[in-house]
Amino acid sequence: MTDVGRPKHQRVLITLEREIRSGRVPHGSRLPGETTLARRFGVSRTTVRSALAELNEAGLITTRTGKGSFVLFDGRPLDTRLGWARALAAQGVETRVRVLTVAMRRDDALAERLNLSSPEVVVVERLREVAGGGVVSYERSCLPAVDGLRDLPERGLDGGSLTEELSRAGLRPDHGEQRMGGRRLDGREAGLLGREAGAWFLTTRRTSWSAGGAFAEDVESLLDPDHFELFLTFSESGLS
Repeated sequence: MTDVGRPKHQRVLITLEREIRSGRVPHGSRLPGETTLARRFGVSRTTVRSALAELNEAGLITTRTGKGSFVLFDGRPLDTRLGWARALAAQGVETRVRVLTVAMRRDDALAERLNLSSPEVVVVERLREVAGGGVVSYERSCLPAVDGLRDLPERGLDGGSLTEELSRAGLRPDHGEQRMGGRRLDGREAGLLGREAGAWFLTTRRTSWSAGGAFAEDVESLLDPDHFELFLTFSESGLS
């Protein structure tokens, strides 16, 4: 029986099972929510829920009270998996990027936290400005010092796009994790952002890995709370 002739929930089940067993969806990672999966497969949430129930029974996922968190810009949801530039552009927000630093550095703390084989990273610091407005974010990205990225400090960041640089180096982000919170700006950050030292900013920290499990990027973003906010959703049928 082909996948096309199977019941809808079976087609969803088989696809997700293949992705989990192949390692494309890493063990213990959070699956997308029901709405996202329903949109992906072109089916109802009820159909998705049936498929997920069978995956749960097979021990491939764990179902519990669902939660999801998102970043909003002026009330508009951002898909930050796209990178800030594309996420903002998708919502019609015109921004400019100012590259501050592109340098090779040693980060032992990052290497220990992520269990990296080398502490050498390429650090890229950028400010993002809204057209007609001021600076709304500061981003500090750490990239692996591999072929295709190691020479970035010498040649510069072409067009300001890290997504393109990672893709050219064969490190297209595939999965990872993102933490959200808030903290006060130190003196240097406050100066760059045009704020007073100690001002409170939202923070996100996203760590990405390629489909093959190679470290791709660790980026911390400081977000102006006058424009950005965190939005939390929950449901009784969410997944993790």
